[in-house]
Amino acid sequence: MRKPLFVVDVSLPYLEGLVEQVAEVERLPSRDFTSERVREADALLIRSVVQADRALLEGSRVRVVATATAGYDHIDADYCASHGVAWYSAPGCNAGGVVQYVLSALASWSLERGVSLQGKTIGIVGVGHVGSKLAERVSALGLRPLLCDPPRAEREGSEGFVSLEEIQRSSDIITLHVPLTMTGAYPTAGMVDEAFLEACVRRPLLINACRGPVSPSAPLLRALKRGQIADLILDCWEGEPEIHPDLPKRTFIATPHVAGWTADGKWRGSQMALEAVCRELELPLPEGLWDESVLYTPDHPLIDLSAFPDGERLLRAQLHTCSLTETTRRLQAEPSAFDALRRAYRFPREASAFTVRGARAEERKLLEQLGFVSFS
Repeated sequence: MRKPLFVVDVSLPYLEGLVEQVAEVERLPSRDFTSERVREADALLIRSVVQADRALLEGSRVRVVATATAGYDHIDADYCASHGVAWYSAPGCNAGGVVQYVLSALASWSLERGVSLQGKTIGIVGVGHVGSKLAERVSALGLRPLLCDPPRAEREGSEGFVSLEEIQRSSDIITLHVPLTMTGAYPTAGMVDEAFLEACVRRPLLINACRGPVSPSAPLLRALKRGQIADLILDCWEGEPEIHPDLPKRTFIATPHVAGWTADGKWRGSQMALEAVCRELELPLPEGLWDESVLYTPDHPLIDLSAFPDGERLLRAQLHTCSLTETTRRLQAEPSAFDALRRAYRFPREASAFTVRGARAEERKLLEQLGFVSFS
């Protein structure tokens, strides 16, 4: 019996020795996925750079597409449905990574700009897997969260949610965690436009770690020039990988769409994608599918709080898990190297991979809230 052919994006790690148990395998860089290269494939395992649409899939024997990402706007669901192609995403796989990115970026911003986070209001726009987890953790750094998710408020009732207008009025920090949608009652494409930014009362720090088209470049540059926002932290950019050359230089933290790229999140996404394909094609699950031992140990797994001054200890612990300074420096120096920097990015480990030494009782509770689990 012929083994099925899986075409696998080379950016999916931790699958070596697993996918080969159930299929013939061809590995391709994201931008090398073409209709010709996938024509004989039974399954595609991809990430968000690959557009799984008519142009890629028409005339192929592909029966299932699985993306190792939470987002799925790169999959043409209508085309797949009308042509009998099953598709799957990996909801929540990268939530921990995006949350770690945002918390570490906030720690860096607070320390470098000399701005205390204590008592500041953070508006979280989009309260799905990422936004919900972030809301659970930000108070550990002294932040007060406001939650805005109009589709959820419509389905579940308004209790616990505020309007986008309230976010704009009251937030010192606004962080975006919405899906990219073009239509419907609450489209997000182009949401952060001139009108949105003009309505921000408190000159907030603005963070986009969801999708680039949510915050187009030109309005952001104008808002910075006019002083409507205090700072930018951007992981997602309009026009990726060909981003506006001036925007990274004006951005406090500028990274090439890697916020969800922890080793832990990549591992979860890869495993979820492979499991979905195996189930769809009625293949046995590979032996060792969920073996965490493949994840590397951090180079510096011990965080000694005694090395840090009071008032900075939690921020320094958070920043130890994910420093974004060097990646920012490189993207600011060479915006055209967006894809190369993305490929070269080393996935950090999440907080659970580190051990914290010297935490006081009150600090330990807050560190646990931030995701740390090992103490000495």
